[in-house]
Amino acid sequence: MSIPILDLAALHESIRPELDEAISRVIASSSFVLGPEVEAFEAEFAAYCEARDCVGVANGTDALQLALLALDVGPGDEVVMPAHTFGAAAFVTSSLRATPVFVDIDASTYTLDAERLHEAITPRTRAIVPVHLYGQCADMDAILEIAHSREIPVIEDAAQAHGATFRGRKAGCLGDLACFSFYPTKNLGCLGDGGAVTTSDKSLADRLRSLRDYGRVDRYRHAELGVNSRLDEVQAAVLRTKLPYLDEWNAARQRAARMYDQLLGRVVGTPTVGADRTHVYHLYVVRSPDRDRLKQHLAAAQIQTEAHYPVPLHAQPLYEHLPFRAHSQEDAEKAADEVLSLPLFPTITEAQIGRVAENILDFVQRPSPATSGESDAAPTTASREE
Repeated sequence: MSIPILDLAALHESIRPELDEAISRVIASSSFVLGPEVEAFEAEFAAYCEARDCVGVANGTDALQLALLALDVGPGDEVVMPAHTFGAAAFVTSSLRATPVFVDIDASTYTLDAERLHEAITPRTRAIVPVHLYGQCADMDAILEIAHSREIPVIEDAAQAHGATFRGRKAGCLGDLACFSFYPTKNLGCLGDGGAVTTSDKSLADRLRSLRDYGRVDRYRHAELGVNSRLDEVQAAVLRTKLPYLDEWNAARQRAARMYDQLLGRVVGTPTVGADRTHVYHLYVVRSPDRDRLKQHLAAAQIQTEAHYPVPLHAQPLYEHLPFRAHSQEDAEKAADEVLSLPLFPTITEAQIGRVAENILDFVQRPSPATSGESDAAPTTASREE
């Protein structure tokens, strides 16, 4: 039997009556955009994140773009971010005709290395975007100290960190702004696209609400050029249904991660949790110098995995023209070659985790191709990568 990297069907089935009721409630109301469900979710998610305000938007990428717009980022500005992550923050920076500046990562947590942040900052730096990657917050105290000493705003990219904490405080209340994605695969996901920006700055929240709705100040007056990026009522109702379960689901992910740690700790590189942080394991990421063959081996056993971010942002064809401002991206490049995400989701069973671990142990104990003469060709039975 195959083991998926994520099982949304089982998760949704566990709360199916509540989801059906939430969707039916929206249909009955005939209010589909920026209505009472969005307003209620914004209040509930702001409270969960310990932030003053939450502004629902169409998706996580729009959340990042609107956060930059609210800070007046534009042509000639620079935005600092880690080199090892999904490229959304870089792409929206470029779309505003600003320049992304990439910083290497901490080799143990995969998050932005605060010790290398100084060398990336210039008089043109307009924002810093630490990414809380794989379910763990970046070193926010160190990042905020550097940023605030230079009066540079900090935007948390918290798309993979719903419920994660840093020194007892939730992702979403640590920076000046925080951006979330509710893509279905996230720890808190809707049934399509959705996103939000949280902040405790009322003026920023007010501007975000205008920017997401064509720069509108009332129905027929527009104060500035905005966009159309609004969280719809159905998705808000789904998110409201799921939010009370988030901590329970995160705890299930943490239990699964601990079992993986126990079984794999001496076999492959397992996740490191930074001091004073809680990891919510959006992804359970291991390291192997033979990552690609390990992935093929698991695929042959019908175990789905994913090599997340195999091309660092500074190496993307889109950004080949940019200078290597931060001197070295060695740890980002090494992570891109070695990390592998294993199956992990709230409903994963001990038997499934055990089978994944057994197959990894089998791979590690096999002789390498150099000593056995076996081919590096991908097994013909391997499942298609998604």
